[in-house]
Formats: sequence, structure tokens, C-alpha cells
Amino acid sequence: MLKILLKNAKLGLLLSVLMAAGVWFYVQRVLVPYQIADAAAHSRPRGSLSDLYPRWLGARELLLHHRDPYSPEITREIQIGYYGRPLDSNRPGDPKDEERFAYPVYVVFLLAPTVTVPFPVLRTVFKFALAVLVALSVLLWLHALGWRPPRTVLGILLVLTVGSFAAVQGIKLQQLSLLVAALLAAGAALLVSGQLFLAGVFLALATIKPQLIALLAAWLVLWTFSNWRERQNLFWGFLLSVLLLAGGGEYVLPGWIGRFAHGLVAYESYTGGHSLLDELATRTGGALLTVLFLVSTAATCWRLRRFPADSPAFRLAFALVLTITVVVVPMVAPYNQLLLLPAVFVIVRSWRPLWTRNWLSRAACVIAAGIVFWPWLASLGLVLASLVLPAASVQRAWAVPLWTSLEIPLAVLGLLSICVRDAARDVEESRLVAASQPHSS
Repeated sequence: MLKILLKNAKLGLLLSVLMAAGVWFYVQRVLVPYQIADAAAHSRPRGSLSDLYPRWLGARELLLHHRDPYSPEITREIQIGYYGRPLDSNRPGDPKDEERFAYPVYVVFLLAPTVTVPFPVLRTVFKFALAVLVALSVLLWLHALGWRPPRTVLGILLVLTVGSFAAVQGIKLQQLSLLVAALLAAGAALLVSGQLFLAGVFLALATIKPQLIALLAAWLVLWTFSNWRERQNLFWGFLLSVLLLAGGGEYVLPGWIGRFAHGLVAYESYTGGHSLLDELATRTGGALLTVLFLVSTAATCWRLRRFPADSPAFRLAFALVLTITVVVVPMVAPYNQLLLLPAVFVIVRSWRPLWTRNWLSRAACVIAAGIVFWPWLASLGLVLASLVLPAASVQRAWAVPLWTSLEIPLAVLGLLSICVRDAARDVEESRLVAASQPHSS
């Protein structure tokens, strides 16, 4: 499929539009109607279901009325707006997610301009804003990776990204993960452009979702201290920005860190805190695989720590860390897969070498392409089925496009690991060649 899309760019663009439209159709006409019917059958409440709403309400109540967004009272008001009524633990059909204000309090500074806007208006505007941010993320990642594809190929990448299930789900839910993904893309682009202090600022803003930036921050600290003299501006930009955000949060809500920590504990208890590795390999197996992946990634980053930000090795390390984040983060959410974009673009750019490398690499390419493209193809199949089958019959196949959802990050990681391994091998060979050269006296 990837070969078809890239070999004949115009045909590829047409197919991309059809597949992206298929995903939007699937979500709007198959998945959502099924969820509505299932919720009604099990007396499960459905309100706005906007992930923006808890953050917006908490920001409004804190900034305008000086109320604690972490308090049980605000949680109850959030549930009324989010689900349509407060949750009742005595009703077995009620969701387990309590929808607390489970963010660092300084997220209110990003939402401050919106607190006087009626939420129905904000919700509509925010959907379009997120779609724009997803498209902008594509351009920023391409700049960060130093890749300028032809316009038609760029169009394919834009259409497929905005029409991916990860993006569509995030836009429909108004998920702030899409904003975080855009901030990370901007930070990467600024890094490559040499704007280290400003890159640190953008990366600090991304800490509104600390679980998505923790591993990346650790890698960039290692990278910075490997050449402190030239890279320290990144550290200072990040540190000063985080201190300003945290200090500002302390000003508007004294003691917020303790409240936030308590909210995280509660969040883990009612969401389960499972990673996709836990889902695929049980909790014990997932924990062992997580340690293995983290140790392997740390070793790779250590070997690549001295390379400058505009080097292929640094870009590979950046993409690898974000991919590992999606794999090990204790939350299974397709919208987080937008963090796979730099890895996907690296793979697409390296497709020919990967394909011609050996039979094993070629097999990995076929398997990964099938896993990654399945949601688009299955959604398009449901569109065609809807032309001849009743809506109820099509809706019963709601899970089909999601069959490979858990495997997508691992498929991307597999191909990216080949690219990283080749780069690490080249680094080692260059080091050995340099060491074998006679030194001038």
C-alpha cells in the first residue's frame, strides 16, 4: 500500500483522501452510533464527552471564582457537564473514569483566554483548532527531520495524518494530547533550527501532560549535559519555564502540587493505569517488557548523545524516545499515537533501504504496513458496506477498524529499530575508523 501511494503520487493522493474520508465516516456513522446505542442499553450516561470540558471548567472556576479545581465539588460539576449527571458508584453501568481535574494546575494559563467563552462555542472552535494543529504538526516534524518531500507526497502525509483514527478520535474528544503533540513538534523544529532556549520553552509547556514528555525530557537532559557549553540554553529555557509555570500555579492555588499528586493516585485507581504492553502481555509480562525497552532505549540514547540536533542520529533518537513513550505510558489511547509521527516519517523516508535490506526486513515492512494501514482500509470497507447493508448491520462491525490498534506502536517501533540499529552501527564503525587513524605528533 505504501509503495502504491508513493510510486504514483496523484493516485496515492486520491486513495489517501478516500481512506481519510472512510475513517471520518466510520467514527461519525458507525462508532458513535454504536456507542450511543450501547450506552442506552446499559443505562450509561453520555453528556458532552469532551476531554476539554474538565480542564476548561476547572480553569474557569479557579481563575474567575477562586475555587479549587481538584475539589470534590468541582469534580461533581465536571461530571454533570461531561456525562450529563454525577456518577453513581451504586449503578453498575456507570463509567469508572471520574473525570477529575487530573492535570498540573498551570494548564489553566493556557486555557485562560477561553474561560469567558461559552463552552458550546469553544467546543466547536477547538475542534477546528486541533485539526489545524495536527496538520501543522506534520509540517513541523518534517522540518525537524530535515525532509522536504514533493508537494503531492506532502499532501498524502497531511491527508492521512488528519484522517487517521488517532487524529479523528483526538479531535472528536477535544483531547489536549493533540496540543501536546504540536508543542513537541514545535520544540523539535526549534531544536534543529538552533533556537535552544525557545525550544525549552515549548517543551516546558508540553508538561501539562507530564507522562508524555518524561522520557523525552530525560533524553534531552542527557543530550544537553553531553555538550553543556553549546547546549545549555535548552536546559535553561526548559527549567525557567517550568519554574515559572509551577510558581504561577502556586500563586493562583497554593499547595497545588499535593492536590495534583493526590489526583494522580486517584486517576491510576479508576483508570487501571495499563500500558499497551500490559494489555498484550499481562501486567507482569508488560512490566518486564517495559524494563527491557527502557534499558535498550537508554543504551541507544547514550551512544547517540553527542550528535548535534540537526544530525540524522539525533533525529532517530528523538523519534525512538517518543515511540517508546507511546509503548510504555500507562494509558492505552489511540490519540497518543500522534507521537509516532516522527518515527513514521523516518520509516517512510527510509522505505527503499528497508525494503531492499534483506528478506527479514522486507517481511517486517509488509507486516508493519498491513498493521498500520488496516484502520484506513477497514474503515473504507465499512463505507462500501454501508451502500448495500442496513446501518445496524454495519454498526455491528464497529470494532473491525480497531483490530490492530494495540499493535500499531509496536509495528512502528520494529521498523524504526532497524533504522536506529543501522545508524548505531554506522556510528560505531566511524568511531573505530577514527581510532585506527594514525595521530599526528
